[in-house]
Amino acid sequence: MKTILVVEDEASIARVLSAYLRNAGFGVTPAADGRQALELFSKEPPALVILDVMLPHMDGWEVLRRIRESSSCPIIMLTARDGIDDRLTGLNGGADDYMPKPFVPEEVVARVQAVLRRPAHWTDGGRQRRFGRLSIDFLAQRVSLNGAEVTLMPRDLAVLLFLAEYPNRTFTREQLIEYVWGADYEGSDRAVDLSIKRIRQALSHWPVEEGEIRTLRGTGYQFWIES
Repeated sequence: MKTILVVEDEASIARVLSAYLRNAGFGVTPAADGRQALELFSKEPPALVILDVMLPHMDGWEVLRRIRESSSCPIIMLTARDGIDDRLTGLNGGADDYMPKPFVPEEVVARVQAVLRRPAHWTDGGRQRRFGRLSIDFLAQRVSLNGAEVTLMPRDLAVLLFLAEYPNRTFTREQLIEYVWGADYEGSDRAVDLSIKRIRQALSHWPVEEGEIRTLRGTGYQFWIES
């Protein structure tokens, strides 16, 4: 049985998450603060960590940093702070996913299952991947093609990083706006289409047989690679 370390200081949230995870077949180890989380992690490394940002004694960013010094264990951040800067901070620090509060427990379980299903052929502590000639360093937020760095606008980079975290998974425009622009974004979803267009232009020399940003008519976009 895979064990999930749930680091959450709000007892009610921790109880709900633990119950849903156990119902999904996972073991659960709870931690109420950052120091306890690191102690438990070192004693018995879990399959995945669900990590709140606002914690007593040591915040989630510091816990994330310390875990990443020695482990590539998958980490999903949970926080009420859902702005683009916070999302990029999480990705930049080595988080594998980012869930804003309030959340639906079933979605958290689905995210856990999705992260644990990811291919294991990551490099550099789990934060860099190669897709043929395309290389993405999630920690440094750097994209290179044929050895040359690809220059992208910050939000376009955030879209590409997000899609590339979940190869072959389709996201609607609404989901991309929520995860990248933020829930308080009031502009048109046309911004997603324009961002995808710029990303495609920047990756125009990436051979289509290695991968591409695909449009699924009436559904959304996906970062497609050959399985």
